[in-house]
Amino acid sequence: MSSRAGAGAPSQPCDLACKVMLLGDSGVGKTCFLVQFKDGAFLSGTFIATVGIDFRNKVVTVDDVKVKLQIWDTAGQERFRSVTHAYYRDAQALLLLYDITSKMSFDNIRAWLSEIHEYAQKDVVIMLLGNKADVSSERVVRTEDGETLAREYGVPFMETSAKTGMNVELAFLAVAKELKERAVQQPDEPRFQIHDYIESQKKKSSCCAFI
Repeated sequence: MSSRAGAGAPSQPCDLACKVMLLGDSGVGKTCFLVQFKDGAFLSGTFIATVGIDFRNKVVTVDDVKVKLQIWDTAGQERFRSVTHAYYRDAQALLLLYDITSKMSFDNIRAWLSEIHEYAQKDVVIMLLGNKADVSSERVVRTEDGETLAREYGVPFMETSAKTGMNVELAFLAVAKELKERAVQQPDEPRFQIHDYIESQKKKSSCCAFI
């Protein structure tokens, strides 16, 4: 299928388009997480918190299928929450972030999950991410606590670093693969297991990553 792009930025052709939302308290690193994935860069220093909602597009290739991820970066502050709720229904995947150096951001995950269950699609893909894993000296939330909470809600879990890029791409690729599999899956085929995929990919990269 060939298409000619008009004036302005050319849009990459894709086979499947998916909306992904980044959720979590203000300051957990959602915007940095998105910029690291989109541009491979880290926003250092202080910058203005996201107001309302913003989005970026990125096309990823999963098993020769081009998946366009429209990634919505949401404001974590309470006063913008009603704006965010309106977008939940359109999202196919939600990446829920907390900051491993902030106990409050982790404690608030349950509240975020109850909002998700209230406003989002029933079959939305949810992933829990403990961000800022590079700041291990200031860690207050143990990896085990994240794993336990994720098990309780039946969602996949990873620790990530928007600064070093650790597991950032994997988080988006796992979501893209899950959504691609849902789109092409035949009724008699076994379901794609996102938990198993993440674990296998983490094992692959652990040979050259620090633990």
